[in-house]
Amino acid sequence: MHAVILAGGKGVRLRPYTTALPKPLVPIGDQHAILEIVLRQLAMSGFTSCTIAIGHLGEIIRAYVGDGAAWGLRIDYATEENPLGTLGPLLTLREQLPESFLVMNGDVLTDLDYADVLRTHRASGAPLTIATYARKVHIDFGVLTTDSSKVVAFTEKPSMDYRVSMGVYGLSRSTLEGYTAGLPLGFDELVLDLISAQNQPYAYEFDGYWLDIGRPDDYDRANAEFTTRKPHLLKGA
Repeated sequence: MHAVILAGGKGVRLRPYTTALPKPLVPIGDQHAILEIVLRQLAMSGFTSCTIAIGHLGEIIRAYVGDGAAWGLRIDYATEENPLGTLGPLLTLREQLPESFLVMNGDVLTDLDYADVLRTHRASGAPLTIATYARKVHIDFGVLTTDSSKVVAFTEKPSMDYRVSMGVYGLSRSTLEGYTAGLPLGFDELVLDLISAQNQPYAYEFDGYWLDIGRPDDYDRANAEFTTRKPHLLKGA
């Protein structure tokens, strides 16, 4: 099984932590970088090879990870010279990729079974499988519904339930056909194109532990919870 890790972003929302370090290398706990945790999890799930798409401070990632032998993985790199969006780096790799592979952000802390996401994707026959997570938003105001300046409905401080993308996907190489290598391609653009073509992605629903280490609050929470979560995140480590 093969995975592509997207690690080329600048981590702007996580500054000042990412001023000198790429976001996937910010430390979690006393001993681990987030990218190291991801690589350990992939190896434990049965993945044997990985491509890391690098850009901002990418040479630091390359120096830290090397060829992947430390985790029993074969790792190569794709360098993003210019910003290509979430999935743009995959277009330059298309001919080197297997028909089905995992794609994920390099800053995800979760106990998701990555191998099961890929197995489910293959079995579904869908062009894209999106790992999803349930979220709830509490609105601290009374919400009005209006029509022609008339209030037609009112809800006091409602809650809204919805599902979000976890930043982990099963993807088929054939899904990338028709897009031009070297041009930007966002995840949002691909999803909307597939929906428009009546070739809907498959939703892999997950209710375990997940944090997107994208904001200082989430990063602080990850560090606060890591000691108790480590046996589940790094089984056998």
